[in-house]
Amino acid sequence: MTSRPAPSPHNTVRPRRRSALLPTIIIVVVLVIALVIFAGLYTDMLWFGQLGFSTVFWREKLAKLLIFAAGFVIMGAGVYFSIRAAYRARPVYAPDNQRDDNLNRYQAQLEPVRRVVMVGVPVVFGLFAGTAAMAQWDKVMLFLYRVPFGEKDPQFGLDISFYTNTLPFLGFVTGLLISVTVVAFIAGLLTHYLYGAVRLAEHGVFTSRAAQIHMAVLAAVFLVLLGINFWLDTYGTLQNNGGYRAGAMYTDVNAVIPTKAILAVAAVIVAVLFVVAAFIGRWKLPLIGTGMLIITAIVAGGIYPWAIQYTQVRPTEGTVEAPYITRNIDFTRQAYGLSGMEVTPYNATTTATPGALRKDASTVASIRLLDPNLISSTFAQLEQYRPYYEFPKTLNVDRYTIDGKVQDAVIAVRELNPNGINPGQQSWYNQHLVYTHGYGVVAAYGNTVTSDGKPVFMQSGVPSTGVLGTDTSYQPRIYFSPSMTDYSIVGAPKGATPVELDRPQGSTPTSKDAADTSGESMTTFAGNGGPSLGNWFNRLMYAMKFQSSDLLLTNGVNNQSQILYNRDPASRVAQVAPYLTIDGNPYPAIIDGRVKWIVDGYTTSSYYPYSQQQQLQEATTDSLTNNGGVAALPNASINYIRNSVKATVDAYDGSVDLYAWDTQDPILKAWEKVFPATVKPYTEMSGALMSHVRYPEDLFKVQRELLGRYHVTDAGKFYANQEAWSVPDDPTTKTVDKQPPYYLSLQMPGQDKTAFSLTTDFIPQEIQGTESRNILYGFMAANGDAGDVKGVKSPDYGKLQLLELPVDTQVPGPGQVQNTFQSDPTVSEQLNVLKLGQSDVINGNLLTLPMGGGLLYVQPVYVQSTGSTSYPTLQRVLVAFGNKIGYAATLNDALDQLFGGNSGASAGDANVQKEAGTAGSSTEGAVGSTNPALAKALNDASQAMKDSQAALTKGDFAAYGVAQKALQSALNAAIAAEGAAPKAGATPSATAKPSPTAKP
Repeated sequence: MTSRPAPSPHNTVRPRRRSALLPTIIIVVVLVIALVIFAGLYTDMLWFGQLGFSTVFWREKLAKLLIFAAGFVIMGAGVYFSIRAAYRARPVYAPDNQRDDNLNRYQAQLEPVRRVVMVGVPVVFGLFAGTAAMAQWDKVMLFLYRVPFGEKDPQFGLDISFYTNTLPFLGFVTGLLISVTVVAFIAGLLTHYLYGAVRLAEHGVFTSRAAQIHMAVLAAVFLVLLGINFWLDTYGTLQNNGGYRAGAMYTDVNAVIPTKAILAVAAVIVAVLFVVAAFIGRWKLPLIGTGMLIITAIVAGGIYPWAIQYTQVRPTEGTVEAPYITRNIDFTRQAYGLSGMEVTPYNATTTATPGALRKDASTVASIRLLDPNLISSTFAQLEQYRPYYEFPKTLNVDRYTIDGKVQDAVIAVRELNPNGINPGQQSWYNQHLVYTHGYGVVAAYGNTVTSDGKPVFMQSGVPSTGVLGTDTSYQPRIYFSPSMTDYSIVGAPKGATPVELDRPQGSTPTSKDAADTSGESMTTFAGNGGPSLGNWFNRLMYAMKFQSSDLLLTNGVNNQSQILYNRDPASRVAQVAPYLTIDGNPYPAIIDGRVKWIVDGYTTSSYYPYSQQQQLQEATTDSLTNNGGVAALPNASINYIRNSVKATVDAYDGSVDLYAWDTQDPILKAWEKVFPATVKPYTEMSGALMSHVRYPEDLFKVQRELLGRYHVTDAGKFYANQEAWSVPDDPTTKTVDKQPPYYLSLQMPGQDKTAFSLTTDFIPQEIQGTESRNILYGFMAANGDAGDVKGVKSPDYGKLQLLELPVDTQVPGPGQVQNTFQSDPTVSEQLNVLKLGQSDVINGNLLTLPMGGGLLYVQPVYVQSTGSTSYPTLQRVLVAFGNKIGYAATLNDALDQLFGGNSGASAGDANVQKEAGTAGSSTEGAVGSTNPALAKALNDASQAMKDSQAALTKGDFAAYGVAQKALQSALNAAIAAEGAAPKAGATPSATAKPSPTAKP
């Protein structure tokens, strides 16, 4: 027998070192994770505190912590005591077969870690339950701080707050307790099995007496909770959204609600039978009761309602369901703010007569020609000044009082574009300390352009100048805007050398490097815009938050430094008001010497009784959101919405003010109790702020989507669905997207003054796979004028007015009008002239205006040449009234054409002088007169361009030269022929000059 060699000393030491290192590594990892979590919480505390919303931070965190703890304790305690009871009730016996011997081995292996398992399993399930419960914190808060609506439901006579605040909370609590009971039952059963209290025997399943009592009690608890759930379901029927009509219908009221009540009582009775059986040891009755409960649930919960639906409802559904459809209509309109809508029958004329617009002179003068969805690049080319500035893809429409007259304006701010910094200059220092802000407001009159089609600016330039102020009368620096997604470090002691690039001085940089700051003015932020970085601890915390060693080591931070982050106005408001859904289009305005972002916030609910559910993202998606111009609302379903809060975010220092706009909203009142003193009354809003409030887009989109059906208030007509409407598709885009609503100033029929409004069209319901007429059935406007008096809201603000056209109307819809514009021979020929030289002709937004006793359509036509620096300019205006159209270089001329030589009113561009050229033609149906000479010249030009391209492809430059001469001759002939075209209007208009032909 050989002896084994002695173990090496190294072999004995290494395992000890490894075993010693492992706990150290675990401790270090835990400490790092804890430090990162602490850094996140600490910096959030600083951020909320600097903004003055510490109450929101602490109350939300405390509420979530307490709810997490409650969920954790309830689940953990339930599972722990179930396992503990099963363990203590384990039988003691000598193993008599191989199976029992195996169980003993399992028990022996588990015994060393039994205490850990008995605690660890409940802890794990408790963590899951606590996390899930914490996500429902809003339901708990709304229940604890609920405010009555003062309105009762028609079925049970309960206040609406029971459905929006109480019922969701009770459902959450019941669901949590059912989960605890099920998990505790499974944990107890497994423990009983592991220790032999439950085992498979030759004659069935053996269960000890203690195990029977334990499992029976848990089953009884489950059944009681199930009974409570059945009882709550009786009220939940009023929130049903299974069909196209929400709420409890005839079958629900007469079959589902009674059977739910029966099931609730039956479940409690069976629960009692389980408890009794556990103590007397006879299981026949509870088992029979369980079977009867299941059969009752199938019959009463499924078969009986089905039988009622098919025997009593379907044969006369329209009549039987009428009272319940009326409930659905009334409560849906109430939940979405449609109940006070004014409906006006509008028998629109389709005949354009001279002087028809005389009574609409104020609206005509305000008709917006600038399309905010198209002219961002125009603003950029004319007003950007440096690559590190940018304008949003979609500009905003607002209004300003100038010389006592309200003027619609297309407005934007020069936001900072971090990607515009030269790649060679994109160092951490430049990105976070030098390029920190945008500069200045740019605004143009909405109703006119220059003679060459460019915007007429009311505010522009660097330094900022214009009728809205100068950079001394308002603060032009933009530190907070939607484009600002990264953090900046700003601030310095007095007398320190500024490091922030402020604005161009009016001359280009001396270097070819676009990021060269020579010749640029510098500045230092002087506000209170972010948490302090003046001590090393804060720097360390923020370095961890943003995972940046540069932030910790840079010499650019001083004792006065502040860090600006969360700079998007919408997300900024969302964080200080976590209960709000934020509108997708914040907009800037100059208010009391500051640039303020105005943000609309909504309180919503998905529990309003008898109200139809709406999917927010779907309802707010249109051609603008799909093109990335504005954001749609998140993917959530609601059936109640209010524009409860108007918020402002200061573009310079980021300060946030929340104003309670809908003071009657019970949901907002509840949240004001949760977070007291965080929302100001709207009576504190200044007159300047009031004058820039507008009706919010996303609320309007949700309302118009519902109005397609809910403009019908008669239950019979609603059921027949013969008068349903749709929002038309945007005829100016190639994709099938809904037309967005448009802001414009107009005087609605029956109103005595012009109001800044948000408008939309309605056409007959579009059903997929079928053809429907694109004619106008309705036109809706929301009054967005809140007045200009401090703390006083105009009583007309928010009023919805619907113009309802006769069902036999012949007024064309937007799609038909656009088709007429594009198919008109003369218009088509003249647009082809604008396209020569490879310029693009772009159709602007197609506006609908109720004027002249009918509906007037106005569409600006833009021309954009090729090249990276090209931008669209307004060159023509198309108008339509009935089946008649007009086309000219100015809106004023086009309207005069349309209305027999004199519209009776002057448009905003009446004084714009364009070069002499051709005017458009006025037609009835299709244009009757065409220009053969122009058509021939255009055909010759087209052929010459094809010949030029073919010659270039072959490399035949001689042929290319000949083709170019032919092209030039054809263009000259086209211009001459267009100038000689027959005109129906009295005023000539300009012809855009074709772009020069390219040379090889």
